[in-house]
Amino acid sequence: MMPRDKKLFLLDMDGTLYLGNELFDCTLPFLQKVKENGGKYLFLTNNSSKSALSYVEKLKRLGIEAGADEFVTSVNATTRYLLTNHKNDKIYAFGTASFRRELQENGLQIVTKPEDDVSVLVIGFDTELTFEKLEHACILLNRGVAFVATNPDWVCPTEYGSVPDCGSVCEMLFRATGRRPRVIGKPQPDMVYMALSKMDCEPKDALLIGDRLYTDIACGNAAGIDTAFVLSGEGTLDDIEKTGVKPTFVLKDVGEVYGA
Repeated sequence: MMPRDKKLFLLDMDGTLYLGNELFDCTLPFLQKVKENGGKYLFLTNNSSKSALSYVEKLKRLGIEAGADEFVTSVNATTRYLLTNHKNDKIYAFGTASFRRELQENGLQIVTKPEDDVSVLVIGFDTELTFEKLEHACILLNRGVAFVATNPDWVCPTEYGSVPDCGSVCEMLFRATGRRPRVIGKPQPDMVYMALSKMDCEPKDALLIGDRLYTDIACGNAAGIDTAFVLSGEGTLDDIEKTGVKPTFVLKDVGEVYGA
């Protein structure tokens, strides 16, 4: 089945639909074509610094109308994991105020100090990073608390280059404490499973489109669905051989979906 024949498109955002605050020219025509062909799409993002509502507002500024129910985020998947495994535990949330608020609104016990009874450290992409948070994380990790990360991305692409993402901060903490996290977001398949269930879609009818092999494409492969690697963001053709992660399709950008 070719990309244009799919019924559900699972779309990464940063580097796939836009860079920073710059929407790709091909994005709006692609989304319109999906609708004209009777297809559907959901936005999947590992970026845990913003809530779904924040993304709704950002996409609106870029010219894309979307509702909060059209997103599946690494925070959604992390929240489900924490509610399943640490529902009654006190959790230190290392991330933005938006990240902490979303966890709290789902009934989790969130703190911002390394209190004696904290038993879990959860870390997301933190655009409000401080040295104090790094120090608190080291205190907790050296104490032996459970360690959970929303995503393993090394960088977040922007219109001016890249900035350190959650994976880079986790690597820094590993160098300091020797501890590595249980990663929840892409490349783990959880977000795809959530999306397929949400849309009542068979795996064969879905396509995950993203610009990173080690998160987006690896996630789709792990979930058993077809993938399209777009060269509009972080990844390059050379990365396919370097990483060994094989996409089903390689496209210049999302605009090629209906021309592939």
